[in-house]
Amino acid sequence: MSLNASEQMRSLVTQYIKYLAGRDIENLMSLFAEQVDWFIPGNQDLAPWLGRRSSKEEIRMFFKMLWENTEPVSAKVEHILIEGNFGIITGEFSTRMLKTGKIFDSIFSIHLTVESNLIVRYRLQEDSYAVSEALTE
Repeated sequence: MSLNASEQMRSLVTQYIKYLAGRDIENLMSLFAEQVDWFIPGNQDLAPWLGRRSSKEEIRMFFKMLWENTEPVSAKVEHILIEGNFGIITGEFSTRMLKTGKIFDSIFSIHLTVESNLIVRYRLQEDSYAVSEALTE
């Protein structure tokens, strides 16, 4: 039995959450296309992992930098909304910035667009002001 587009999208989003939570870089990267329209707004001078990316290798470097500089404290997914090949994940999290030891809390939403069962567009919205504050000593 084959999955319809919404079921495939929900499966991919579930895998994304699982791999992200486990910091499983190889499986996480298998979900992305070679070229991705990626954007996470914020102060790149303080948090160089933020900003625009377009290649799978740049996305791999994002996760590497993020994981080298942060420690997850808690995360809660509240909603997964699927409409065809588009999905939104909402929730909240707490993260410790290793540089300062400060913890910041934020709500978030991740917007994903998928083509050929691979992520081609990615947007993360979080409290970028809180990120900056947590990175300031």
